[in-house]
Amino acid sequence: MANLLHAPRGTLDVTPDQVYKWQYVEQTARRTAATFGFEEIRFPTFEYTELFSRGVGDTTDVVQKEMYTFEDRGGRSITLRPEGTASTVRALLQNGLAGGPLPLKLFYLISCFRGERPQAGRLREFHQFGAELFGAAGAAADVELIELAGAALKALGVKDLRLELNSIGCPTCRKDYHAALKAYFKARETELCDDCKNRLERNPMRLLDCKVPTCKAIAKDAPVVTDYLCDDCKAHFEDVKARLTDAGQTFVLNPRIVRGLDYYTRTVFEFVDEAQGLTVCGGGRYDGLVSELGGPSLPGLGFGMGLERLLILMESQGCAFPPAPKGLVYIGAIGGPASQKAAALARTLRAAGIAAGTDLAGRSVKAQMKYADKQGFAYAVMLGDAELENGEAALKALRGDGARTVPLEPETFLAAVRDAAAQSTIKEG
Repeated sequence: MANLLHAPRGTLDVTPDQVYKWQYVEQTARRTAATFGFEEIRFPTFEYTELFSRGVGDTTDVVQKEMYTFEDRGGRSITLRPEGTASTVRALLQNGLAGGPLPLKLFYLISCFRGERPQAGRLREFHQFGAELFGAAGAAADVELIELAGAALKALGVKDLRLELNSIGCPTCRKDYHAALKAYFKARETELCDDCKNRLERNPMRLLDCKVPTCKAIAKDAPVVTDYLCDDCKAHFEDVKARLTDAGQTFVLNPRIVRGLDYYTRTVFEFVDEAQGLTVCGGGRYDGLVSELGGPSLPGLGFGMGLERLLILMESQGCAFPPAPKGLVYIGAIGGPASQKAAALARTLRAAGIAAGTDLAGRSVKAQMKYADKQGFAYAVMLGDAELENGEAALKALRGDGARTVPLEPETFLAAVRDAAAQSTIKEG
């Protein structure tokens, strides 16, 4: 019975007093993505498990430890999506989007699921603003994607962020780098955690991302990936850096960024909060993922921005949120005929896009006015027998002084409400 009244650990309720902040962030993300020519895509909450084991990488912590996987009634292995890129690629292939105009620019606002240890800004069900770009191999695409992420953060008022940048090369130049990593870590293999011992042969770059303190300390002096880049990857990375500089975007090079998913190639980046060290956005290029999942050789890149962390950061920095939307007019009533009239007037206002409320519980005048005030209505009208007989009532401002007499004929009432709102700082809806 105790669990009945508690959400599962690592999940979050967003109550009405907070949801408007989420809506503001989501609306800003949508608006910013649109200015860069990105279109929204939506895909299922769960996929066949193989999509993530192949796309994300079976040596990653996400696949090995964190995915929510189960068998459906048909015995098929199903996984709640742990991220959005693999699903986007699957959707683009299934729906033939790769055959349309390129580059293809997509964004999404989704929930994701990972069985991580819950902590501030890291939940088992979390939310992301993500963007994916397909069909552009040049550095200009890398820079545009980074600029989109930066523009969304700027539009939300987030400041004091550091853009960290790295290149992890391509499969060709990573062969030599993997050999150097294996040699380095092999010499201290007995000190590694069991996971890293398993990763050493299969994917040594995963050792650089291990969170175990002993492994982190060993990894500090490991070979640096940028020392092993092939000529093409070097040229691409130099072009990215030059274009970012030309765009006025400052950045720092961090050769330890490898990201947590196996599909990344070449450019990888993160936006990190200077004060708390929180990574609020991370992404990069994944030129081999589409072909790995059975599609054509189509370059791709993308990012994911965690909304929980973003909101924590915005709160800590005192970023401005728009006021929570409130109702404009509360139409109270005493008695059956007055209640019917109140409902009719509210119907007229709502049809015109004006938020209006009425009494649904048969309360006293005092209780209705108290409710209207707590709910944040700007104005209140109280109807009784006298008001119905006279065909007019007092429209009272609940924030400050002021009242005016308004007629109860629906269209005239609507015009009077609009006029009252226009003469105050209170907005409709």
